[in-house]
Amino acid sequence: MKRILLLGMGPTALSALESLAGQFHVVGIVRQVQTGAETDDTVARRAHELAVPVLPDVSLDGVQRAIGESQPHCTVVSSYDRILGPHILGHGKFVNVHYAALPHYRGRANVNWAIINGEPETAITIHAITPGLDDGNILFQQAVAIGPDDTATDIYDTLNEIQREALSETVARYLDGFSGVPQNESESTYGCSRIPADGEIDWSKSTDHIYALIRALSPPYPGAHSYLEARRITILRASPLRDGRRYVGRVPGRVVGRSRADGYVDVLTGDGMLRVHEVAMDKDGETIPAAAVITSSRQTLGLRNPDLLLRIEELERRLNALTKK
Repeated sequence: MKRILLLGMGPTALSALESLAGQFHVVGIVRQVQTGAETDDTVARRAHELAVPVLPDVSLDGVQRAIGESQPHCTVVSSYDRILGPHILGHGKFVNVHYAALPHYRGRANVNWAIINGEPETAITIHAITPGLDDGNILFQQAVAIGPDDTATDIYDTLNEIQREALSETVARYLDGFSGVPQNESESTYGCSRIPADGEIDWSKSTDHIYALIRALSPPYPGAHSYLEARRITILRASPLRDGRRYVGRVPGRVVGRSRADGYVDVLTGDGMLRVHEVAMDKDGETIPAAAVITSSRQTLGLRNPDLLLRIEELERRLNALTKK
């Protein structure tokens, strides 16, 4: 049985592991877990059930060492956030799982960007790894439609299941001599990395744009956020309001409707209205109805100068009180 080393740091690793373990001897999975905390990590727990060692050193040196010690026939990458250079790629065959239709959307955060950009579909691409960024021969590709209400979680669930079905067979074909189809470099596009701060909502944007951002940053991502009187608020669930009142006097971010019974608030956007159903007020905070914390139609979401000035004045009062003691 041929030996496979899996690099799997993110949410795609579980189905990759289960697919590969059904056909190969998986000699290890490179995944960062705390010592003694494997039972808290679904992938590490499944690796233990499959008798696959979890290798917690995810550095490039750690990967090179793992390859040298296990001598795999192929190293498979599914959710690894470092670029493998020629000094590593020279040690055998490498395959990567990329959740986009290469050569489009090379780089990072591909599912997120596809939803944000209003793409009608994305894809799973399994390709051979070469020193360039996501530019090796395509071994397998299958498109997946993005529905108007699909979240990143929905798309990941679909793509993960396709990976579960296709990965091991694709790797087997590659090891048996299938070289794949070259990518058309002239069609390549790229997506940059995203950080949590990129999830701030600009209420002057269109309703569809804001709704897409909220869907794109659903778990496991940190969520689209705004500010309520300078306090961060994460929008967990919302929906476009297509038949609401038409506002010609418009303040984007202004709350114009609220239902205490149903828990929602209606917020003006640049061109319409968004109904916000559920929010969280703190990082990793509990899900609560939007109307429980947004209590007035006089409130406006977003980071506003008056709110910041009030916070500064409050801090100055506290500082003055401390200095007088």
